[in-house]
Amino acid sequence: MDQENPDTKKETVLINGKEHNVEDLTQEQVLLLNQLVDLESKIRQVTFNLDQLNASKAHFSMLLNNSLGEVEEAEVVNENK
Repeated sequence: MDQENPDTKKETVLINGKEHNVEDLTQEQVLLLNQLVDLESKIRQVTFNLDQLNASKAHFSMLLNNSLGEVEEAEVVNENK
């Protein structure tokens, strides 16, 4: 009698909408899967970093524009004297 222990759940992965047991994949398929998982992680990290960079760029651009506006206002005041 071969009963499966409910505590030893098999690791599965969803590929193209179909669930696969990782232990049933070939060594090459596991390698390819690991590559994809790693690439997805890197893409998420790069996207996160890009979001930070774009927000920082917008902030510094705003500061520069504000400082240029302050200088131009001061110059206009000086010209009216």
